[in-house]
Amino acid sequence: MSPILLYSLIFVVKVFEVSLATLRIVLITKDERLKGAFIGFFEVIIWVLVVSAVLQNITEDPFKIIVYALGFAVGNYLGKVLENCLAIGDTNIEVITRKLDGKKMSNHLRFNGLAVTSVNAYGMNDKRQILYLHVPRKNVKNTVRIIREFKNDCVITINDIKPVYGGYQGIRK
Repeated sequence: MSPILLYSLIFVVKVFEVSLATLRIVLITKDERLKGAFIGFFEVIIWVLVVSAVLQNITEDPFKIIVYALGFAVGNYLGKVLENCLAIGDTNIEVITRKLDGKKMSNHLRFNGLAVTSVNAYGMNDKRQILYLHVPRKNVKNTVRIIREFKNDCVITINDIKPVYGGYQGIRK
């Protein structure tokens, strides 16, 4: 096999393998253990094949190490891009707004099909309302857009969460 073809193959397969690893880690942290284990099985097979190709005659062709490392780096980057596209899991969005705006905003969000829980709170100089929303990660940008269009000066925090059970729009049963 020509060196250029070998380098290209090592690079492409390593990128694919590390992208799978990134996806596997995300699935496991999102409590999707069976899917993560399934991906892990194929990930290890690919890893063994790539490593054996890199280690073969490594002293005569150390450039394979550079190609392998580059594939690893690019695979991490592309794996995260892939994971962002898939947007696996759920997100908690917390909105802190003035008490006077909280009820109206809750109704506005509910009108847009979102489940909202509100809690009275106290800020430094004013009464506040904290709104909690659990949404699929795929809907985060649209949800934030709806909030900002209604009231632009509220505080919004976003956190990934493990699976949610029950509730108005119960994500898992």
